[in-house]
Amino acid sequence: MYEIYETKERITADNDLEAEKNRAYLKEKNVFMINLMGSPGAGKTTTLVRTINALKDQYRIGVMEADVDSAVDAETIHRLGVKVIQLHSGGLCHMDADMTARGYQKLGIDDLDVVILENIGNLVCPAEFDVGAAKKVMILSVPEGDDKPLKYPLMFQVSDCLLINKIDTKAIFDFDEEVCAERVHKLNPGMQIFPLSSKTGEGFDAWINWLKQEIEAWRK
Repeated sequence: MYEIYETKERITADNDLEAEKNRAYLKEKNVFMINLMGSPGAGKTTTLVRTINALKDQYRIGVMEADVDSAVDAETIHRLGVKVIQLHSGGLCHMDADMTARGYQKLGIDDLDVVILENIGNLVCPAEFDVGAAKKVMILSVPEGDDKPLKYPLMFQVSDCLLINKIDTKAIFDFDEEVCAERVHKLNPGMQIFPLSSKTGEGFDAWINWLKQEIEAWRK
């Protein structure tokens, strides 16, 4: 006789426990954390910059920039005058709950209201690992196509909010917002969807208003 042991299931189960600890700790500290996910080139950092500029007069913000290597994004965020730390994953394609906890502990959250984790860019691995965020926000850019909910369903199933970025390029690319929204809501009926452009600012008011409501609800 021999036993079959599903190691991935145990890894994700252990991670889920750590994620719940993160969520409880952050709630106790009254800190709202966002897990921002999306493909490389979707516009995560550009969207983050405009979002921070819209929030930083009202909230104390800290950012964790996760990448396999480099500190380019952290340098960009540092110029905004908010706390930021660069996290290197050592080649891993995602952040997990333990890595995230070590990240925000190193960042320091006692003087923060909002922490944003810009996760490593891809639509597969980050979807599988809960980090303990209050909200999971994903970005899908118009050039990526409206078929991504069909190809990467888990990311759309686990996220709370979808930002459809680069809507200023719709005249160039074959992207149907209605078709995309229909595909998304088949996977996740409660998903909030905000079409916007991080370049021009179009659509940002709706996204920022929703985010402020979520932050205030968390902090009550």
